[in-house]
Amino acid sequence: MSVRLYIGNLPFEITGEDLDTLFSTIGTVEDSIIVTQPGGGRPRGFGFVEMEDEQDALSAIEQLDGYSLSGRTLKVNVANSRGDDS
Repeated sequence: MSVRLYIGNLPFEITGEDLDTLFSTIGTVEDSIIVTQPGGGRPRGFGFVEMEDEQDALSAIEQLDGYSLSGRTLKVNVANSRGDDS
């Protein structure tokens, strides 16, 4: 079962491919995206990585939460689902 991770405090020059490269050193990455302003504009400083294996995702959190990337300290955790909270 795949696990979706939230990656916060990203440097604005980082791409989805950069995230894929970083996280694939830990395990198999199914998808990685950088969230941008509407219309494909400027990156918003966070993104998501979907990892194939739950244990690899937990290892990624352990190894990369607090990791310094281009002078910024990453925040890595399991992404919250965007379900209806009412």
